[in-house]
Amino acid sequence: MTEPDPKADLLRYLQAARDALMWKLDGLSEYDIRRPLTPTGTNLLGLVKHVAGVELGYFGDTFGRPFFVAEPPPWWYTEDPEANADMWATADESRDDIVGLYHRAWEHSDTTIAALPLDALGHVPWWPEEHREVTLHRILVHMVSETQRHAGHADIVRELIDGAAGVRQGNDIMPPGDEAYWETYRRELERVAREAGRD
Repeated sequence: MTEPDPKADLLRYLQAARDALMWKLDGLSEYDIRRPLTPTGTNLLGLVKHVAGVELGYFGDTFGRPFFVAEPPPWWYTEDPEANADMWATADESRDDIVGLYHRAWEHSDTTIAALPLDALGHVPWWPEEHREVTLHRILVHMVSETQRHAGHADIVRELIDGAAGVRQGNDIMPPGDEAYWETYRRELERVAREAGRD
């Protein structure tokens, strides 16, 4: 029997979430990866930018291992009420810039994870004072949850763009069906929803 390795398990789930999020950009144009497709402006490249920043904060600053030693970018920990600056890419920020930052964030995070035990203490400066002291274990669980949450957002946004859905290429975890099948299925759900809404 294999010995349990909680750190390796958490890192494997974190990487699976990272990969799922990145797959959502594959094959799309610059326009499509930046398109705001919800009333709050959710877009694919913005989700990647946001999660990159979140990882750098949680696995960097929290454990005294800051990624931005020099001047951080203007969207980093901004007090500017424009905020949401980490949720979209400016015209000057390319796909390569954002994806490159995310990959560097992985490397930085993975170095922190490898260097510290799960019970290593850190402090999250942007959390309320009474919750700021954390362990690496707690932050790993938090980041798996955070990244999966945003990968789910990306899944919906990507489906709105071109219908692609699922965890990764070749594993869409969807029941088999062509466009006609899904249209019939959706119509049935709409019918049931309308009937239920009459009550």
